[in-house]
Amino acid sequence: FKQKTAYEMLRSLVGSEMCIRDRDQQLSTWLAFALLPLAGFATDIYLPSLPGMSVSLGITEIRTQFTLSIFLISYGISQLFIGSVLDSFGRHKIGVVCLLVFAVASFVIARSHNIYLIYLMRVVHGITAATIVVSKRAYFVDVFSGDRLKHYLSLFSIIWSTGPIVAPFVGGYLQNNFGWQSNFYFLGIWAVLFALLEYFFNRESLKHFSPFHFKSIVQVYTSMLHTTSFTLGLLIIGISYSMVMVYNMTGPFIIEHHLHFTAVIAGYCSLIIGFAWMIGGFIGKATIHKPFVKKLSLNLAIQVLICLVMLFSASFIENIFLLASFAFLVHVCAGFAFNVYFTYCLGKFPRNAGIASGLTGGIMYMIVSVLSYGMVYLMPANDTRNLGWSYLILILAVALVMWAVRKNEEPAKQQALVG
Repeated sequence: FKQKTAYEMLRSLVGSEMCIRDRDQQLSTWLAFALLPLAGFATDIYLPSLPGMSVSLGITEIRTQFTLSIFLISYGISQLFIGSVLDSFGRHKIGVVCLLVFAVASFVIARSHNIYLIYLMRVVHGITAATIVVSKRAYFVDVFSGDRLKHYLSLFSIIWSTGPIVAPFVGGYLQNNFGWQSNFYFLGIWAVLFALLEYFFNRESLKHFSPFHFKSIVQVYTSMLHTTSFTLGLLIIGISYSMVMVYNMTGPFIIEHHLHFTAVIAGYCSLIIGFAWMIGGFIGKATIHKPFVKKLSLNLAIQVLICLVMLFSASFIENIFLLASFAFLVHVCAGFAFNVYFTYCLGKFPRNAGIASGLTGGIMYMIVSVLSYGMVYLMPANDTRNLGWSYLILILAVALVMWAVRKNEEPAKQQALVG
């Protein structure tokens, strides 16, 4: 009787401990998902404020838009290196510190009227946001495997799209009622709250710490970049996301200055177009087992057709409904392509999850920063037609990369047949 009672007690204790661990893992997973859209919040929340920020600071539109580009550049470059640091020193404590630093930078921007200080703080935003997001992407590879990991990776672009959906909507109301500074106060408070949640309710997910040897780390990076399918996939996700950033940098100016609507309306448009990216992500997840090249080729053909109709229509009609509807359709297709290739790239190197995550995000954002700023410089935020030309150029760039992917696959297939 005593032995049976002791056994039952031990079993109940083990069972309760497992339940606690399951609950802890579930909470950690929810926190990881909640922090994935951080970069999107850091860029999109003040999109409706760009015109007002330009007027308030007494600077040109292009200098205000550069606050987005400089964030993307620092965010991208940081991800290239931060993955190896996280694989060697862990995710948790570094992430909490970065959230607090991100909050301080947000409050400094809100209090500043010096554009150069704002640029500096946006660099800090980029570095800290990169560290946080890379650590959270790596968390899933640390904890999960197999089909469950693939399921979570395919959700990344869908979860990420909550930033472009919610942030401009919130930012439009903040701008309309409190001014552009309120966006950065919101970011600061949000970061402090999540730092507290991370500190008290999360734990380290990294099980095997890699030695921080510079030479071996460089070899891992080199090996990844020499994988042609991985590198070309990074180009496609970078170009796909550039379509979003081109709209983010030009849309508010077209809506508020050219079409003469308020910042709230600009926020509503960004909200609707953010849903487009999420829909594209859901379609990508639903077609995960469909033939890879065939579904992407069809998606590309649809995008080209949409852009041609958009350019033709913009020659005769110029209104907000035309702008929003065609941008919506283009972003659905871009979100689809992004989801398919992002899932592929993140799951390519599970043994070096932090480095793969950082390299994927880093190169992607470097491509985005160069392409989006270049497109805005060449095609200023004048009207819907300029936006349509920007989309078409980027889509043709995707077509060129996909052609390179096909050309790369043919020798591999021939070699497999010979073997």
